[in-house]
Formats: sequence, C-alpha cells, structure tokens
Amino acid sequence: MEVWADNMLINYVNYLNFLNEKLRKFFASQKPYIFCDKGCARCCKNAQFPYSSIEVTYLLAGFQTLDRYTQQVIRSNIQKTVNDKKIFDGEKFLYDCPFLINDVCAVYDFRGVVCRTFGLLSQGNDGRIKVPFCCYQGFNYSNILDMDTKKLSQEKIDKLHLKEEPVAFNVSYEFLTDPAFEYKFKFLFGDKKPLIDWFLDK
Repeated sequence: MEVWADNMLINYVNYLNFLNEKLRKFFASQKPYIFCDKGCARCCKNAQFPYSSIEVTYLLAGFQTLDRYTQQVIRSNIQKTVNDKKIFDGEKFLYDCPFLINDVCAVYDFRGVVCRTFGLLSQGNDGRIKVPFCCYQGFNYSNILDMDTKKLSQEKIDKLHLKEEPVAFNVSYEFLTDPAFEYKFKFLFGDKKPLIDWFLDK
C-alpha cells in the first residue's frame, strides 16, 4: 500500500491512458453517429458530474497550470455554484460545470472519467442500453433515433448503408470506477460525490 500511495497519481494517469485508448477506438467506430464539436458543451451543463477523490485531485492539478485570470473565473464559478446549492430546496441539484468557460473546458486534459465517456451509446451493468441525452437535441445518435418510440430505428440504420452499426459500450461510471481497475493499476478512486460537493466545505 505504501508503494501505491507514493505513485497513486501516476498510476491513475496510467489508468486514464488505458481508458483514453479504449475510448478513442469506441468513438472512432461510432463516428457516423457522433456529432460532438468543440463549443457544444451540452454535456457540461445542467448535471451533477460524479467525481471521485483522485479525479478531483487530478482536476485541481490541471487547475494549477492555468493562468491567474482563468483560475479566478473558475473560483468565481465555484463560489456561485456553492452558494446556489446552499439555498437549493429541491431533491436533485443540477448545475453547469464551474470549469467551463465560454463553453470550453478549461481543464480538458485533466477532466474526469464521466466527462471522457459522454456521448457514446452505453450499456450498463443491468444490460439496458442508454442514448446520451444530447440525442434528443439533434446530436449523437439522433440520425437513427425514432423520436416517437425513443428507441433506435433499424429502418433508419439500414437507410444509412453504413459498415459500422451502432454499438453500446459498458462505459458507465460505476463500471469504470470499479475496484478491479484500482487493483490492476494500483491506485484508489476514494470517495465519490457530485463535483461541486468537493468544494462545499472549502
């Protein structure tokens, strides 16, 4: 465990490199259905963003590389979101990621696991297939979605005459932060909670 502690962040980066390579292949295979574009930022808004302890540590390492002005903008975003949450009187507090500036992630290379996987057709541990929510806004997989049934349309898929069919991947946050990856890469994810909750007591 001492060796793990000394190399925890390095080992986590090794895990991210492994994950990035997998995701690169996944996204490439689904290119006909993916309409992500820089500045879209739909996946960075109105959500909770689950983050583990080591993900936040790495995110803040990225924060330290930014210029002072950008850091101050992010600090202001964080404070505003924290204040909003403190007076929130509902069941599920949704917010825009405080690291998002002008619809661009300021710490893109240091972003968390959930940010890296968004946009793919996914299959959870329960076997259910899920489309990304941007699908209903005319983006990823919208070219093969039947809006009436809210299901993928085989008819639309056939009409595209594509070599690659849509594939659902097991890229759920629960799966990708499973202890099996901790053991394989020798690091610990630590506690997990919504991103903004890491800043509530700071």
